[in-house]
Amino acid sequence: MVASRRAAMRRASPTFLSGIRAALTVLSMALSGVLAAMAVASIHMARRVVTPAARMPDTTILDLDTAAQTITLARTPDTQLPGRYGLFTTGSATYVKLGSVLAEQETQVTRKLLTHIAADAHLQPRAAFSGWYFDSPDQLHLPYTPELIGTSVGPCPAWLFPAGDGDVWVIQIHGRGTTRAEGLRAVPLFAAAGISSLLVSYRNDSEAPRSRSGTYALGATEWRDVDAAIGFARRRGANRIVLMGWSMGGAIALQVSLNSAHREHIIGLILESPVVDWRLVLEYQSAALNVPTAVSNLAIGALSTPWASPITRSGGAIPFDKLDILSRASELQHPILILHSDDDGFVPSDASHDLAILRPDLVDLVVFDVARHTKLWNYDQERWTSSINEWLSRHAK
Repeated sequence: MVASRRAAMRRASPTFLSGIRAALTVLSMALSGVLAAMAVASIHMARRVVTPAARMPDTTILDLDTAAQTITLARTPDTQLPGRYGLFTTGSATYVKLGSVLAEQETQVTRKLLTHIAADAHLQPRAAFSGWYFDSPDQLHLPYTPELIGTSVGPCPAWLFPAGDGDVWVIQIHGRGTTRAEGLRAVPLFAAAGISSLLVSYRNDSEAPRSRSGTYALGATEWRDVDAAIGFARRRGANRIVLMGWSMGGAIALQVSLNSAHREHIIGLILESPVVDWRLVLEYQSAALNVPTAVSNLAIGALSTPWASPITRSGGAIPFDKLDILSRASELQHPILILHSDDDGFVPSDASHDLAILRPDLVDLVVFDVARHTKLWNYDQERWTSSINEWLSRHAK
């Protein structure tokens, strides 16, 4: 049978054989083109992950009624949320505070303005919805001082809000693409509890110094700047430290708790919408953007490989295994309060649920819904505040 098959191949016409070769060549070229396109897409994605992000518009101002002091925005999952928020704008104002939803239609929502807008004001249409609410420390009407934290990359700016006898401090760590102002809304709660607040910056966040690469390491290096802040707090008399991390700041806080030389002075962590495992977050975001799984896997692989760092511009391999707190759950030592919304929309809450299951002895998980990413205070300030106060009463008194 083998001999007859070979004989048939010998009898095949040259035209037929050349057709086969041409088809194989075209197939090979097409496959190479697909692989090349996937490689380009994965590198693009990898660079986006580690490149500090500028705030991007995510809604449109459709109408501004200065007589009624209302503003109408294009409807999005965020702009329709109940509660108090902020809006980054351009034109006559750079930031305005928003109150409750007054009216809503299929494509738009009208909200109360809590920042007075003059009759002759003009705002550009494109804007960015924010959970910050406060964008300046002066708006809290609490005493504070600007500080500089010495780190290996240079002095990192911080705000210190002293409270109580100075024994307990909370160090607040903001998320990816934001600044220390993100944590201002939490300061009054801690001040009322007699806890000093230190709101820190870290390398490459637009306020702190730039590292050599100028890119994020997703917590793998940033934690050292926060550790330096603990040293600063200790020199100022702090004996007990609470770490509070927002989004990527949660990933940084967890790295501090595992690696800090000051671990014995850390009494607990409060994590708001935290990144617990970066792989899960990147896979979730890729799916939301309809990025093929193969592309996202290639991007994660490139970021975790030292030889690819010149291409991804990451400045070094991202140690995803070390950043995976689920696989390192047994190493955790400090009590943790996690506040997370199940409809987060950016950082899925699955890993927070999993960590609570893995370490029920340490982790308290308070689940929200509707609140979206890092907007839990805005959506339900009473529940957010009571949850933290109850946890503080057990771990910081």
